[in-house]
Amino acid sequence: MLDKFKRKITYIRISVTDRCNLRCIYCMPEEGIKLISHNEILTYDEIYEICQVGAELGINKVRLTGGEPLVRKGIELLVEKIASIPQITDLNMTTNGIFLEHYAQILKDAGLMRVNVSLDTLDPDEYKRITRGGDIYKVFKGIEAAVKVGLTPVKLNAVVMDKNDKKTKLSLIEYAKNIGVEIRFISQMHLDKGDFQVVEGGDGGNCKICNRLRLTANGFIKPCLFSDDEYSVRELGIREAILKAVEFKPKSGTTCTHRNFYNIGG
Repeated sequence: MLDKFKRKITYIRISVTDRCNLRCIYCMPEEGIKLISHNEILTYDEIYEICQVGAELGINKVRLTGGEPLVRKGIELLVEKIASIPQITDLNMTTNGIFLEHYAQILKDAGLMRVNVSLDTLDPDEYKRITRGGDIYKVFKGIEAAVKVGLTPVKLNAVVMDKNDKKTKLSLIEYAKNIGVEIRFISQMHLDKGDFQVVEGGDGGNCKICNRLRLTANGFIKPCLFSDDEYSVRELGIREAILKAVEFKPKSGTTCTHRNFYNIGG
């Protein structure tokens, strides 16, 4: 699939849930969020069918996100379904890592190829502050388990909230080097202000080469994170929703005013 700017669309990020076990300060308000009702959330069969149709149209890369994907019961069953699609050559997941120690081998056996783990600091107290209660040692164990079972290359996603904090950045780079994983630094983004930059160590945020679509947990295909445009797979049908998202994919991001990171998938 080519959009009108001749970008080849081959990648879809799928939010499997808007639920999360953490409350990161840059993602969720302290008082919590209004969750999507369970009967609106896409079933695994629906997500599988969307991936099948997407693969027929040229999608070969799938990333599972949330919320936190590992809080959704039976997530390995979805992984197994998507992994069975021959055209999908890159199946990966973004997770906060809290439950990864338990799930690493299960996910690997189901067909997941690699993981990205969110980790913004190495300081346990600072991590607890950022996540509003998270246990960083569970994340460390999860990363170690992912490396051990071969969910590689493991990549760390670090959100940069203070651009002058070189100490945190250098410590994360050293940690990643010591355990043999990759790291990317993501500037804090603001959807409603259109505030984003190219990911350091990745290609996210580089509109000129953007090859991705996004699927929300309740069934809307978004052509761009920083756009209010979205197309319902349930109302339009899967193929039509995907093709419309590609057709109307903007040249570059602007703003998104009616969704948040926790229900788009970041």
